[in-house]
Amino acid sequence: MSLGAHLQELKKKHAHLSAQVEKSQQSPATDDLTIRELKKEKLRLKEEIARLDS
Repeated sequence: MSLGAHLQELKKKHAHLSAQVEKSQQSPATDDLTIRELKKEKLRLKEEIARLDS
């Protein structure tokens, strides 16, 4: 897999997590721990994207 393709895949996953976080925050049934874990994963992806993109 090329670096460009890998970056695109990471960006897609990051966007998907963003949507999941937003949806979870609007749902009263979702607990804070779940949202925190989603945000952690989103941040990890963002950091990896930044590292590979530089």
